[in-house]
Amino acid sequence: MKNLLKLLSPFAPDQSGAVAVLYELGGLIVICDAGGCAGNVCGFDEPRWFEKKSAVFSAGLRDMDAILGRDDKLVEKMYDAVLKTDVKFTSVIGTPVPAVIATDYKAVKRMAEKKCEMPCIAIDTTGTNHYDYGEQKAFYELFRTFSTEKFDVEKGKIGVIGATPLEISETKSDNLKKAIGENAVCYTMGTTLEDVKKASSAEKNIVISNSGIKAAEYLKGKFGTPYEISFPYIPKNVLDSLENLDGKKVLCIHQQVAANSLREKILERFDCDCTVGSWFMMNDKLKKKNDLFFADEEKFVETVEKGEYDVIIGDKLLKRTLKDFKGEYIDFLHFAVSGRLEGKM
Repeated sequence: MKNLLKLLSPFAPDQSGAVAVLYELGGLIVICDAGGCAGNVCGFDEPRWFEKKSAVFSAGLRDMDAILGRDDKLVEKMYDAVLKTDVKFTSVIGTPVPAVIATDYKAVKRMAEKKCEMPCIAIDTTGTNHYDYGEQKAFYELFRTFSTEKFDVEKGKIGVIGATPLEISETKSDNLKKAIGENAVCYTMGTTLEDVKKASSAEKNIVISNSGIKAAEYLKGKFGTPYEISFPYIPKNVLDSLENLDGKKVLCIHQQVAANSLREKILERFDCDCTVGSWFMMNDKLKKKNDLFFADEEKFVETVEKGEYDVIIGDKLLKRTLKDFKGEYIDFLHFAVSGRLEGKM
């Protein structure tokens, strides 16, 4: 049965990706659900929940709220929460229930902005896509809403778009910023809404995941800010494990940008056949001829077995599906896949 997971855990869904982008920016984040999706986000998909405060709420939808589409009741709840918290904007994150009843997010946005007298970001996630789709929507709406003013370019300032714990498997961006330089501003991790508003002052942007490309294109189109796509920080344990790969067949599994960057490092050191594979967004412009997209668990196992790889680099959770694999397996953490963090494995 397609999409049936027999051995893997479900990957982080799109609403979790949207929340991850907005989590540290001082907004009111309302997950439009009955409580279950919010519990999943805060209990499993957002590791900062246990370290940093954020105004994340469930809309607490009841049956009749969903059936009758009581948007006015939702907005009243948001207004009440705004009065009791110190927030700079509001946001509504979609889940399967509003997707099924076709909630009008544009209408909710207008109502919320009028009632709460502050900007509202409405993200029509459905809970049926992976986390990166939610991140993409949230990054784009975030910059489109708040990065509207042109500031003087600050020499050496580098913006980093696409970073969340789901992507970098860490709750802080310190290692990522260290790899880029002291003037790096990692939007949505360790920064504020003011940094987002001043995004036009960056000399260039680095996009570390496909989810950030659309936002980077917006900033380039509006302010002329150039961007490059790369994943500057590959964990030390992965790099230290790369030995004797000459002549071998290697498969790198992660989100596409991270896997591509790892492949570049491998090919700089070894003469080998290296392929990238991913369960998540695959940008055709970043793909090489034999790169792979895994649509489901069964296809993943079948593809890897036929590939006859000598070395596989990916989150070790994936290894449980590869019972017949006899080669070397190198762990490359991906929080969205396994829920494991760097240094807390």
